[in-house]
Amino acid sequence: MGSYMETLGSRAKTASREAGKLSTNEKNKGLLSVAEELLLEMEAILQENEKDVSEAEARGMKASLVDRLRLTEIRVQDMAEGLRQIAALDDPTGEVLSMKNRPNGLRIGKRRVPLGVVGIIYESRPNVTADAFGLCFKTGNAVILRGGSDAIHSNKAIVHAVKEGLRKAKLPQDLILLVEDTSRETVNEMMKLHGFIDVLIPRGGAGLIASVVQNSTVPVIETGTGNCHIYVDEGADLNMAVDIIENAKTQRMGVCNACESLVIHEHAAAQVIPMIVSRLKLHSVEIRGDETACALSGEIVPASEEDWGTEYLDAVISIKVVESLDAAIKHINTYNTGHSESIITESYANALRFQDEIDAAAVYVNASTRFTDGFEFGFGAEIGISTQKLHARGPMGLEALTTTKYIIFGSGQIRR
Repeated sequence: MGSYMETLGSRAKTASREAGKLSTNEKNKGLLSVAEELLLEMEAILQENEKDVSEAEARGMKASLVDRLRLTEIRVQDMAEGLRQIAALDDPTGEVLSMKNRPNGLRIGKRRVPLGVVGIIYESRPNVTADAFGLCFKTGNAVILRGGSDAIHSNKAIVHAVKEGLRKAKLPQDLILLVEDTSRETVNEMMKLHGFIDVLIPRGGAGLIASVVQNSTVPVIETGTGNCHIYVDEGADLNMAVDIIENAKTQRMGVCNACESLVIHEHAAAQVIPMIVSRLKLHSVEIRGDETACALSGEIVPASEEDWGTEYLDAVISIKVVESLDAAIKHINTYNTGHSESIITESYANALRFQDEIDAAAVYVNASTRFTDGFEFGFGAEIGISTQKLHARGPMGLEALTTTKYIIFGSGQIRR
């Protein structure tokens, strides 16, 4: 008899073969059934989530991370709506991407197919449980979920609703499997399930992601941390800049697309930095700046070298004043994590240069970094935000959960 994780892997592998046979109509019916079940079981889900939240607060978890953990009626409704949106999207599986005729008469095509079994290791955010299921299911994949111990009650309740929705739709319930043993040993074993899991996606802090990337024998899609910058250019609309910065930093502080670092052109600094300080202090944000920024406001404390590369996930932000767009691009490319960067500018030329030269998955002009999200990008949900460059980059929707196979039609050809 195999280990606990091998048993889950075997069940998922079997389920994935069944998933690959499902029609688009069957998958859409299942998604709508699960969305309805999430709403039917909302009270139970919220009760279990309250256990996780209470335990987290008792352990002294910082408020921004408790917010990531907390579910509300609106957030559960959003989870259900995300599944409905996924159901409404085109099914990428089975799509023939190309078909070419060879001189020998062979017709060689490329078709989009499921990955198979997707494993996801994630922290805190229980909405990932529903999002991951929806995207994997729509693309004909089975999914093994290993959430953090701090969200185990919430995750169990959500998975119960998903399985019940699948049962009502007369679909295999093993298409979603939750690792209920939250020990470190199960994580280590999950990373070694080569042959059972086809791809592993870590979602969480830098430590978790680094551990999975370094130790997994299963192929990994790296979803990186978010040290996201906003650069205020010379001649920018400063009122717009302050509004965008307030939103990007304070709308939700514990998420990877929140702004953590500001870069300000020196010709805008004297006017805009006091405006930024005034606005962010309304949200009790600590501001750490370089020498120039500190000289412009007594509310700013000196920043260290470490601050330029830190994803705070908290009420803290850094400010760097630079002399040019070139210096801003250099600073951001030095310290960013390849996630989301934004420029506030009235210059079309500077906007294009920023988008061309910044090395990140999402590069904005005059907009908040908070939009880097599968729901906002029209994917219904996301499996994660990839900061790597192979296979997928940025918010990962349905197509990122597929691979391709070659399909070849012949008429008796043999190779000589």
